[in-house]
Parts: sequence; C-alpha cells; structure tokens
Amino acid sequence: MSSTQERLVIIGGDAAGMSAASQARRLKGPDELEIVAFERGHFTSYSACGIPYWVGGDVGERDKLIARTPEQHRERAIDLRMRTEVVRIDVAGRRVLARDLASGEEYWTPYDKLVVATGARPVRPPLPGIDAPGVHGVQTLDDGQALLDTLARTPGRRAVVIGAGYIGVEMAEALVHRGYAVTVVNRGKEPMSTLDPDMGRLVHVAMTGMGIDMVNDAEVTEILTGDDGRVGAVATQDAEYPADVVVLGIGVRPETALARAAGLPLGASGGLLTDLAMRVRGHAGVWAGGDCVEVLDLVSGRERHIPLGTHANKHGQVIGSNAGGGYATFPGVVGTAVSKVCDLEIARTGLREKDARAAGLRFVTVTVESTSRAGYYPGAAPMTVKMLAERRTGRLLGVQIVGREGAGKRVDIAAVALTARMTVEQMTALDLGYAPPFSPVWDPVLVAARKAVAAVRADTATG
Repeated sequence: MSSTQERLVIIGGDAAGMSAASQARRLKGPDELEIVAFERGHFTSYSACGIPYWVGGDVGERDKLIARTPEQHRERAIDLRMRTEVVRIDVAGRRVLARDLASGEEYWTPYDKLVVATGARPVRPPLPGIDAPGVHGVQTLDDGQALLDTLARTPGRRAVVIGAGYIGVEMAEALVHRGYAVTVVNRGKEPMSTLDPDMGRLVHVAMTGMGIDMVNDAEVTEILTGDDGRVGAVATQDAEYPADVVVLGIGVRPETALARAAGLPLGASGGLLTDLAMRVRGHAGVWAGGDCVEVLDLVSGRERHIPLGTHANKHGQVIGSNAGGGYATFPGVVGTAVSKVCDLEIARTGLREKDARAAGLRFVTVTVESTSRAGYYPGAAPMTVKMLAERRTGRLLGVQIVGREGAGKRVDIAAVALTARMTVEQMTALDLGYAPPFSPVWDPVLVAARKAVAAVRADTATG
C-alpha cells in the first residue's frame, strides 16, 4: 500500500457490499484505492430473493442465482476474503479484527474508509427444539442448500412453515411444488402482515384453495422431536402439526451486533442510521447499506427497516460512488414489494391502515374489484385493488393489490405516484397504456383512484 493509496474495507460480500466495491473500483483504480472485502459465507453477489424458486425447482441450478463469483470480483482488483468473519470494529483506531473461519486465525486490518453491509438474520425464536435437525431458516445460499439436502434425505412428505410473510408464503409454494403436504402456522389474523387484514384474507382463501393448510392466530410453543432427535411436529397451545421438515419464515432483523458493539448509531428496529449519502451518522468515512440499515419512508417521513435486494443494490451504488470520490444520495423509499404464491400475485406500496394511523395521518380507504384485461378478452383474471388517500388533501398514501396474472406489477404505477406525492385526483389523469390484451379501458389502479376521489370529496363534505 503506497503513501497515496487509500484502503476501503467492506464487511459483507452480498448485494450492498459488492455493489459498493464494484462502483468504487469503477471510479478509482488499484493504485489509488485498495479494496478489501470480508465475507463469512461461501458465496457472493447472489439473489437471496431467488432462493424459494430454486428450492421449488423453478430455478434449476444454484449458480444461476449468483451474479458474480469471488473470482470475478478478484479479477477486478478487489481483495475478497471468503469464509472470513469480521468480529470487531475499532472505530477510533480505524481498523477491523477478522477471523479466518477455517483456521481460526485472527488479524487486524486497518482502513481509511469502511462499509458495513452485514445484512439481516432470520428471526429464530428461543423455542424448545428450534435447533433440532430438520428445522431450517432460509436467508443465504448455504441455508437453501442445507434445506435441499434435508428434503433429499427425508422420507416423509409433511412440511410446516412457521410464519406467513414473504418468505413464508414463497416457501409454502416451493414445498407444494416439491410434493409436500404443507401447513403454514401464522400468529397473525391473516397471512401477509404487510397487507391489511382484509387483503390478507384474499391470500388466505387462495392458499387454502391450493391445498395449503393455513392456521392463523396460532403461536408456536415448541418444536417436537422424535426418538432420533429430528423434528417430528410443531406444537401450538391448541394443536400439534406433524412435520418431517420445518421452515422458519418469521422474518428478519438487521444484523447489527457488530455495529452496536462498535458504538455506531442504531434506530428503533435495530438498523444502522445513515444520512442521504448512506454515511453512518456522526462517523466520517464509515458507510452502511443493505438489510442492516434503516431508511427514510417518503410517505410517512419515518425511518423504517425494509430488507429488499432492490434497496441493497442501490445503497451499494451510492456508497461506492461516495467512497470512490464521487457523489450520490439515496433519498428514501415508498415501501414497494411484490410476491406470489402459486398463481396468486401479491403487491403493496406505501402505507397500510395501521401505518397511516401510527404516523398520525387521517385517511379514507376504497377497494375495487376489476380484471387484468378487458373483460371480454380471453384470459382476463380478477384482481382486487385497495387504496388509501389522505383526508381533505387526497394525497395517495398506499395501494395493495391481490390478483392473478398481470396484477402484481401494476403496483409500480402507485409507487411512482407516491414518490411524486400525487393526489388521487391527479392519478385519474395518468396516461396509461391501453389495449384489450393488457388492461380494461380504465386500468384497475385508476378505477381505485376515481373511487378514492369520490371518497375524499364525500368525507370533506361531511366534515
């Protein structure tokens, strides 16, 4: 390392960390900037969102989920150290302590600039039997491979998924594709707590129709094991559900124990707090991005933890630009997400009813039933659109969509409208594409906007 060369150290080798490394390398060559990245797993730059589809067989090979291998990163003069975990950050000394997981050797590495991209960890409640063979979290490619290995050597065909968020419903679908009888145990009133319960109910009905046993309002109390020590059933206060394999889909939390120990600032959900440049607040030369941070919700104005690969890659681009001597900012998000279970598409953006109430907003809601294409055109499929608008102002606050083919990506219309702070009345004039194979004359999102305009006006008239 020359006297004019700086060192950028990156903790975490997935979306945010390696996007930052790649962007910084585009801006500065090896003579100006040395880049050292630490990754404790076996893989880098992969799509965690694709794991359920790999497990379910839609994606045939694990390696198709890998965007860039360690060797490809190294070819770009990025010193990527695999199976090496950073166990301590010394902010005052501007150095990190790394441990080689194969040899156990520990060593210090100094830095001029630091990126924390430690991701998130699956929620694993301290239940009896939670660590029994056959119980799997699904967060990394290593996790996905371990689950597939279990499925291959397990003679039974009964699976229980604990939790009914994105990972829960996607893994339920994957296991159905694998020929398993699937029970989903969910402590909420309906699946998909990212939706309002009335929209979650539509998901519940569809999952039941697909042969999935949906158990709501149920708190898991224990993982029961057999004489061989393997998982045998999942117990709640009221029942036991036989299981040859159990998948945890309870959600994730920011992986910030390392940052907490280093004294870096954390938000209410435990995620790192950053400024618009993704710089950790109060710490020059330290950036953070990906699933370990909280970001600004542009609709509510509050900080939120929203662990999505789309955000992580954008964070990495911003961090790499700034660490590499350029300039970029990440203004925030509106909370857009889309998923599916079998042929049912599930999408949301903006605020749910309880989010709006928590933010102190007063609002009206409307729900419309429509179709993905002109009703007379073959293949027209039903969809339900729910829209929230602020009282009096009519500002769009949120949209949720549940339907068949062609439903999910319509949420992007609402995401753009939310980002632009449009009112529902302004939305009714949007010039969207129309042809019978793609949409009714009035797109379902615009039908909801028209109904929301009427609801806002009626609410205003009645005081």
